[in-house]
Amino acid sequence: MHEMSYLIKIINLAEQIAKENGANNIRKVEVEIGQTSGVMPYYMYKYYPDAVKNTLLEGTELVCIESPVIAMCEECNNEYQPTKENRYLCPHCGGRKAHIIRGKGVVIKNLVIED
Repeated sequence: MHEMSYLIKIINLAEQIAKENGANNIRKVEVEIGQTSGVMPYYMYKYYPDAVKNTLLEGTELVCIESPVIAMCEECNNEYQPTKENRYLCPHCGGRKAHIIRGKGVVIKNLVIED
């Protein structure tokens, strides 16, 4: 249930951003969730109403956007989506060495706020 720890971080950060921008009300929080983050959008939605009680985010809408894994080949610098079908190899050069550049974290992508 590490989704709750992510929710708490998101709530704290969203409240901080709202205060810095003089906003009195937040309408929507859009969060990008990487496929390899281990975070399940189902549980984010499930726990969100309880997590935002008595905060500036109470009554807001949560939108979770799943982010696919994107890797960069260390041999040819090509970006690609590793898949089981290509045995996770670079489809451009067949390279085996790559690092994930997208799809592994949880990030606030957008806040819809009111002043």
